[in-house]
Amino acid sequence: MTFLVALLVLSLGLTAALAYQAQDAARSHRATAERALHDYAAFAALEFAVNAKESIWNEMTAMLYRPSYFGSAHTSPRNAESRGGEAARTFDCPTTRADTTSFFFTMDLQTKQLRGTSGCASRAVQAWIADTIPPHALTYFKPSWDQAYIVCEVGGVPEMISYAVRRDAAMTPVIAYGFSVAFAPFAARVFEEIYKYYPLLPPALVGQTPNDSMLSVVVRDQSGYTLYRSDVSYPPTYNGSLTIDKYGGFSVDVSLRPSLADRLVIGGLPHSRLPLLVALLTLSAALVVAALLQLRREYELAGLRADFISSISHELRTPLAQVRMFAETLLLGRVRSDGERRRSLEIIDQEARRLTHLVENVLLFSRAERRVARLSPEPTELAGQVREVVEMFAPIALARKVTVATDLAENVVACVDRGALRQTLLNLLDNAVKYGPVGQTVTIRLDNGTGLARLAVEDQGPGVAPKERARIWQPFYRLQRDANSAIAGSGIGLAVVCELVAMHGGRAWVEDAPGGGARFVIEVPAASHNGEARVAATNGVEAAT
Repeated sequence: MTFLVALLVLSLGLTAALAYQAQDAARSHRATAERALHDYAAFAALEFAVNAKESIWNEMTAMLYRPSYFGSAHTSPRNAESRGGEAARTFDCPTTRADTTSFFFTMDLQTKQLRGTSGCASRAVQAWIADTIPPHALTYFKPSWDQAYIVCEVGGVPEMISYAVRRDAAMTPVIAYGFSVAFAPFAARVFEEIYKYYPLLPPALVGQTPNDSMLSVVVRDQSGYTLYRSDVSYPPTYNGSLTIDKYGGFSVDVSLRPSLADRLVIGGLPHSRLPLLVALLTLSAALVVAALLQLRREYELAGLRADFISSISHELRTPLAQVRMFAETLLLGRVRSDGERRRSLEIIDQEARRLTHLVENVLLFSRAERRVARLSPEPTELAGQVREVVEMFAPIALARKVTVATDLAENVVACVDRGALRQTLLNLLDNAVKYGPVGQTVTIRLDNGTGLARLAVEDQGPGVAPKERARIWQPFYRLQRDANSAIAGSGIGLAVVCELVAMHGGRAWVEDAPGGGARFVIEVPAASHNGEARVAATNGVEAAT
């Protein structure tokens, strides 16, 4: 048993280890799939940032080299020259300029005089332009450059300057011309165009699905100021980021739509298998526990069978010893009178009856265990049958000085197997005599209920406690007080009674007797006087338990 228990526990441990490995593999698979989704989001952020960087540059170039922005006196900004002596015009915005307003200007780098050509700007922005352009153009602007830009916060709002330089024959910068614009709305237009029209994920995976159905975008500058936010917003379950150092530096955060995961990951995003694995592990544990309980039951049953063999051997040995002793006495002629001879023969007959009763019990129990017991029911007048059993049992009762009384209703007919009924009554009488006191009166009652024939055997013994009344019908079970006493017993008598009564379609139970002791009651379906069974009992049908 210890070895089997160890195997079961080991199998449960192996099942738990396999469940853990399966969960770990599923978790690793899901983590790999989630990393792939984050990579897709990072790829979309890269595509967005690269396209944004190029588009902003192209937009600046288009605005910078549009002649109409720098006054009618110049056919091209590249040919713009300083207009010496012209009075400087002011282009102050009467209020805070609109986000989309751009301020176009030219500046004489020698005199550092700023002239507006179109649009307007606040005095703070104009001052920033006047202070920033000359040193930047004279120091950092390289001759090979076509244009340059500067992004800086002015009044807490990102502002951008884009300008070009006009040089003289000695390659000395003389004129700077360009424009300034609030960077956030300027870039937002570009970001919106990219978000709407540029594919940010591989078309081979997502086809022609628009970006707003797949992802959301947020662009922030280095100070955390939000330059752009897409109209749709998805939770950052699968997100990616990229930072660009151009235009003062900005970061792009992309969040994928969670439902897009099944399209981007081959086979779909793996779902958690933990509930299934826990259920399977719980089921395995339950099966192991059930196996252990069954093993324990088998172990206990094996012990009960060993006890049964020991008990039945003891019960058989006593009457056999009596039969052999008195038979030898008769054979050797040691009897001294006819009375002793008759007494010896009566004892031999009594012990032979006990042996027959024991053997019949064992045979019936064995057949019931193997499901091969069969009945041959026939209409029987029960009162006469009960009297025959009482007469048969009289020698055994006399040995214990027990009186068997009867209270039998006449004309009670039931469709029963007579041999099975006889064995049932003998078992109940033997049980009453064996466990009751010497000199007691055992009463057998027979009456006819509503469609039922009821037999009751009452003794004057200690009775059966209510908590034990269901278990005494189990095979090999004996009450603790009886198992520890010198009273021999096999533990199958009441089990045979319960089996035979059930095979007749009846039931058996125990209750307290009116005068103390126990009353064992059996009920079987009654039959009419012409022998017709009220409850079906098929002749020769295999017993069902």
